[in-house]
Amino acid sequence: MGTKTIEEKCVELLLERKLTLTTAESCTGGMVASRIVDVPGASGTLMQGIVTYSNEAKEKYLGVKHETLKEFGAVSSETAEEMALGAVWVAGADVGIATTGIAGPGGGTPEKPVGLVYIACCIKTSVRVKKLNLSGSRKEIRSKAADEVLTLLCEMLSEE
Repeated sequence: MGTKTIEEKCVELLLERKLTLTTAESCTGGMVASRIVDVPGASGTLMQGIVTYSNEAKEKYLGVKHETLKEFGAVSSETAEEMALGAVWVAGADVGIATTGIAGPGGGTPEKPVGLVYIACCIKTSVRVKKLNLSGSRKEIRSKAADEVLTLLCEMLSEE
């Protein structure tokens, strides 16, 4: 009964460290921000959440470089990193987390199959990107990606 959810742990760690958070989401479509907002006290840390589903939105609202999208694609470690860094910069936050991937059921290729997701976490100037190969339905892939980026956030905050 006393078990905390991953989002509760994240909010607790952010509040303890007096850090502000922003989210930059593509494939998760706001799911990560929604899960943070579900936690009482989240207003003490969450500054904003940005859903940048299109490449144009990633460029316009997060400052992802056009060249990055052209060379590596929206679903890449480079784009995930620029999304997290851009979110921090745009919001003036201490921490930014980002998700970009292919949730399916269509849209995959042999090089970038359905379930390929990149997540990133930026705490001040330290950035970590993780490549995921997830399976399941569209909803399951999105939910697993949200779990993974929140887990990455908690891990990095615990190392601070």
